[in-house]
Amino acid sequence: MTLTTNLRARTLDRQGLEQLADWLAVGVAVSLPWSTSATSILVVLWLLAVLPTLDVAMVRRELMSAAGGLPVLFCALGALGMLWADVSWHERFGGFNSFYRFLAVPLLLAQFRRSEHGFRVLFGFLLSVTAVLFCSWALVLFPSLPWHPSYPGVPAKDYILQSTDFLMCAFVLFALVFDDTRAGRWSAVAWRIALAFLFLANIALVVSGRTTLLVAPVLALLLGWREFGWKGVLSAALLFGILGAAAAIKAPYLHARLEKSIQDLQARQPSDEANSTIDHLELMKKAVSFVRTSPIIGHGTGSIGEQFRNAAIGKSGFEAIVGLNPHNQILNVAVQLGLVGAVAMMAMWIAHFMLFRGSGLTAWIGIVIVTQNVVSSLVNSHLFDFTQSWLYVFGVGVAGGMVLRERERPAGSHETNQVTA
Repeated sequence: MTLTTNLRARTLDRQGLEQLADWLAVGVAVSLPWSTSATSILVVLWLLAVLPTLDVAMVRRELMSAAGGLPVLFCALGALGMLWADVSWHERFGGFNSFYRFLAVPLLLAQFRRSEHGFRVLFGFLLSVTAVLFCSWALVLFPSLPWHPSYPGVPAKDYILQSTDFLMCAFVLFALVFDDTRAGRWSAVAWRIALAFLFLANIALVVSGRTTLLVAPVLALLLGWREFGWKGVLSAALLFGILGAAAAIKAPYLHARLEKSIQDLQARQPSDEANSTIDHLELMKKAVSFVRTSPIIGHGTGSIGEQFRNAAIGKSGFEAIVGLNPHNQILNVAVQLGLVGAVAMMAMWIAHFMLFRGSGLTAWIGIVIVTQNVVSSLVNSHLFDFTQSWLYVFGVGVAGGMVLRERERPAGSHETNQVTA
């Protein structure tokens, strides 16, 4: 009798921790658009809650897969890279801070392969980003409000993250619109179209990162392929070209943003603006030269700053630019870990892209997350930025676990957490 009671108590304790871990994952998703500190705290609490609920077999299964194992391999390479970096250990550990987050991917895959509550996390993120959207519009439409953020129209974090979140949510909503249209859910179609256009209008009229403008056409083409194949790709290219050109000409903010980028390229001199296009190109050019001097294993984890400082000694003008970020994720990794690290990272991207092959909503959400990160990483190091990195890790982990769960579900069965509202 006592043994039975103890087993029942342990089962209840484990179930309670599982539910707590699921809700903490929701908390992380909700906090990402708003607060770095809250995200850090919630991630730690999530780890403390989820680890006791995962047995060795569950974690091993994810580690043996490409989607779960390659992030761990990538992190391990980052740890090994500290051994041959010719910089202080403080800088080495500082560089490794960009890698350790990927250890969470197999844990999330295991958790949400088991859990039925993955859509709570995704829906929580959508609600949180929607709250940012309405705050942003309020700041623009009611300038007399006592709230004055550091950047106009950006209530939290930065404009790059905000426009990234808005773009991803818009394209998930567009996919839902197509699904709802086929199912005849017209009331849902109406509010989802309205919300999606509010997201895109904010990008065009209020504030956007140049990276967002690079990602948008790629997502448009992928959505066209998802819905209608090659005909959809051609239609998306035509429609996006027309609407994009109209927005670039008629939307004052977007027009000024594009014009500033062109002026940066024509100036051919260092700019006082920290995010100058020409400065970014110069940092990328220098990073290529660093890779050439150690192409196989790189200069070691945390070595980027030292490489830029050494290259700037005795130089002036463009050649004196120093940075910690070459504004290209592949170069960021290649400078530190060479081709070995860059190949491992790209293999991880491919594995995650392949994880989300399929036609369901969850698969599309995963494709949006991976595509956004890969494309934006051509001109940023978003995989190593705090919020962008956790967004990728939790997005891939949660949506990936849900996809794996769906594939294991017997044909004809249904989950209760699908988005139907």
